[in-house]
Amino acid sequence: MSALLLSALLLLAPSQADPAPKAVEAAPKALSFASQRLDFKWDQLIPMNLEVDGLKLNSIFFNRKDFRLFKTVELSARAQIDVTNTASKGRRPGFAVAVFDKEDRLLGVASGGPLFGRLAAGDTNTYDLDFSRVLERLPNGAYFVLSVELSD
Repeated sequence: MSALLLSALLLLAPSQADPAPKAVEAAPKALSFASQRLDFKWDQLIPMNLEVDGLKLNSIFFNRKDFRLFKTVELSARAQIDVTNTASKGRRPGFAVAVFDKEDRLLGVASGGPLFGRLAAGDTNTYDLDFSRVLERLPNGAYFVLSVELSD
């Protein structure tokens, strides 16, 4: 009987090979995020009223990106977002924009932000978001949805 009890205790006891329990990692800090839907206008400055933790989106402009040498070549469509950092520290924004027609069909999607570094406190910059390979239908958009996400 004692041999049976000893065998059961040995089976239940943790072995030397069992690793120590892992510490629970803290959840990552939630990123600031905002989104806005606006009427679409091609080749016209669209004022915006969106601010995320001191990053103010001033305007957005949709047009074609051209290359001129001897003849103008349309490379792609783009959205140019003008932003001002009114915060006391630098911000690293990421942008995404989707354009839809009046029948709610998706015409194009673009995303972008700073390649390196941050937008310094008090600075204003314009970011180009490229709509790769969607040129023809994008000017016929009815509305767009823009989102901005800040990261550390």
